[in-house]
Amino acid sequence: MTTVAQAVEVHRLAVAGREAVIARQLGHRVARFWLPRSRFADVLVLASATLTLGPDAGAHYDRGWALNSTGQPLPALEDYQQALALYRAAGDRGNTGASLSSIGLVYDGLGDHEQALTYYEQALPILREVGDRLGEAATLNKIGSVYHDRGDYERALAYCGQALSIQREAGDRAGEAATLSNVGVVHHTLGDNEQALVYFLQALPIRREVGDRDGEATTLTNLATVHRAAGNLDQAIVELECVVELDRQVGRPGLASDAAFLEQVRQERASRDQT
Repeated sequence: MTTVAQAVEVHRLAVAGREAVIARQLGHRVARFWLPRSRFADVLVLASATLTLGPDAGAHYDRGWALNSTGQPLPALEDYQQALALYRAAGDRGNTGASLSSIGLVYDGLGDHEQALTYYEQALPILREVGDRLGEAATLNKIGSVYHDRGDYERALAYCGQALSIQREAGDRAGEAATLSNVGVVHHTLGDNEQALVYFLQALPIRREVGDRDGEATTLTNLATVHRAAGNLDQAIVELECVVELDRQVGRPGLASDAAFLEQVRQERASRDQT
């Protein structure tokens, strides 16, 4: 079996030799291995190299994912829109649905929840039509996040519950962790920190198990927020130190704000210890 390192080398040679078909196939395969493991900088280089050979839906999609994950939503939106147009032109319904869902995620991150919901609601029936259960669950989870942001917590939990059932049935560990983390956020917003901790502590080992360092940082930040609110500043500091290190490793856009949060909690502990 070809290793990832071998595939990367063959991809490099294919790009150099202008072998577009080989470069696109291998580039997309490697990117889909790297993206869930938060290797966003590597994917940016890989997909950009593929795109020197001309437009390619898969490379645009992969680069969009990496760009959005590293705090570059507007370039990500351009890539996702390019991917969407190419998938639609090819009659690829499954990837059309995935692209619509990803565009919704970018708009959600930009704070345009109505536009995000519009794209998610376009994506969901397509993903169901093609039998993409994991894509369906991921989109349900994203819709739940929108309803959380809109203050409709009951509906948020309902959508996340649908997503969680599908993910557990399908053995989608990465998706399950993302949904568990989102459910924890809803409970934290509702003021039920004990229940929030239950969900965050279920999500964290799964994030680590699947190598999702970006998601691990998100869940650790959530845990630190809850522990700080409970007065457990030592634990919050340990978690935030891990977050800052993960930010550096994967190029997360929140490094400065997370480092500031860590320093703030350290100062709170120092003030408490002096009294």
